[in-house]
Amino acid sequence: MSSSGAAGLLYPLLGACLWAAVVAYKPVIIVHGLFDSSGDFKNLQRFINESHPGTNVTVIDLFDRSASLQPMWKQVEGFKDAVYPIMQNAADGVHFICYSQGGLVCRGILSTLSDHNVHSFISLSSPQAGQYGDTDYLKYLFPQFVKSNLYHLCYTAVGQRVSICNYWNDPHHKDLYVNSSDYLALLNGERPSPNSTEWKKNFLMIKKLVLIGGPDDGVITPWQSSQFGFYNDNETVVEMQHQDLYLSDFFGLKTLAARGDVIICSVPGVEHVWWHSNETVFHSCIERCFISFSTIFETLQLQ
Repeated sequence: MSSSGAAGLLYPLLGACLWAAVVAYKPVIIVHGLFDSSGDFKNLQRFINESHPGTNVTVIDLFDRSASLQPMWKQVEGFKDAVYPIMQNAADGVHFICYSQGGLVCRGILSTLSDHNVHSFISLSSPQAGQYGDTDYLKYLFPQFVKSNLYHLCYTAVGQRVSICNYWNDPHHKDLYVNSSDYLALLNGERPSPNSTEWKKNFLMIKKLVLIGGPDDGVITPWQSSQFGFYNDNETVVEMQHQDLYLSDFFGLKTLAARGDVIICSVPGVEHVWWHSNETVFHSCIERCFISFSTIFETLQLQ
């Protein structure tokens, strides 16, 4: 075929793709983090609407402020009830943007909802491998504790009623964490659960996992937890690819990576409270998930 003939076929196809992208962007669901509320995400909503006009963006208004300290499984059930109708009305699926603690809430939803239709799960500075650090949040919530002794509270029935304790991961007391965590240890498959096989199947229904974080976060500790890295018992960070939860593929992380569906996006210079308001983060790490025609364009260029 001549180059002019190929171009004649290419341009209408691209035009159709562009038109489809404009009129049929997938809805975006945003789940907030600890001590946040839906009003904190106006900048992120604006970024999305400016770059992809007409996109249906919903920030779920549940468990705001101090209510975000309620147990994680309770939050999962509440958020699940809120997002399910949005999913049902989105024949082509939805995107999840889940910030900080909200990233772990979304993992719970994706693992336990057998008919979800989440296309991209964008985890925005979320402690996916757990949290272990003397941060301002810790000092505010538990002024009588530091990271080295918080396990005395977190790994009890009382402590597990507080969201932070549900993903507190003390590398010096791993057995206590595995046996006491009612949430993260189960989600990560570090403690056997009769639901593990089903949860893994459900989680693997996503098409893309985007893990966003950076070295200047100041809250997620270690910051690599936002990308499934974590401390060993010497508090040396072990990257995702060398973690047992990855190597054993407990919940499907290694499978996603083998599919080429894990995107790691590290951005320096961003403090924790600014991830969802940083335009560079949006354009560099998030926006790509909304451009459904880019892969088609790249494929056509190679042919």
